[in-house]
Formats: sequence, structure tokens, C-alpha cells
Amino acid sequence: MLQNSENKEQRDIIPDKYFCIGEVSKITHLPPYILRFWETQFKELRPQKSRGGHRRYQKKDVELVLWIKNLLYEKKFTINGARKELRDRQRKDWLDPLIIKKELQETLQILE
Repeated sequence: MLQNSENKEQRDIIPDKYFCIGEVSKITHLPPYILRFWETQFKELRPQKSRGGHRRYQKKDVELVLWIKNLLYEKKFTINGARKELRDRQRKDWLDPLIIKKELQETLQILE
């Protein structure tokens, strides 16, 4: 999902757990208001919310934030351009046999 090496390094160190918005802010070096704004602009970015209404980001959400950050800040996409890129990439990923194989392997590991 993420393209450049800095984002790949960041993605590789993200543990599998839930994060509050402050933790995501520190990991991604983005202020919380940007994360909240992006939630309104990118339908793919929808962290779960606790009963108290606090955002609970999963690893996949943090990876998505890093990818959006790369598109907007590094590749200089507009928000509309980044939305289109996300949609196009998801369509490609949906049909990519390597990604399907990886997801099936991860599912098998969980079941074992």
C-alpha cells in the first residue's frame, strides 16, 4: 500500500493493537485535527470508536494514514486526486493474486 521507503519503515514498526488519536499523531507526525479532517474526506479512513466516542485506530488505519500522507505531502496529490488514487489502487489490489494469496495465508495463520 505505501510506496516510499520512509513510510515502509514506519509501517513495519507499527504493532498490531489499537491506537488513540494522540498515538497515531505521534507515529505519523500529523496533528490530530488533520487526522479528524481526513476522516471526513476519505471514506476508507473510518477508525472504530469506543463507547465513550474515542477513536480506536487499527494498524490498517495507521497504514492508510501514512499512505494518504505520502500522496498529499510527497507526491503533491490534491485531496480529490488522492481519493481517486485510493479507489484505483483498491480495485487493483482486489484483483491482485499476490495480495489475495497473502490475505489467505494470514487468515490460515489465524485459524491455526
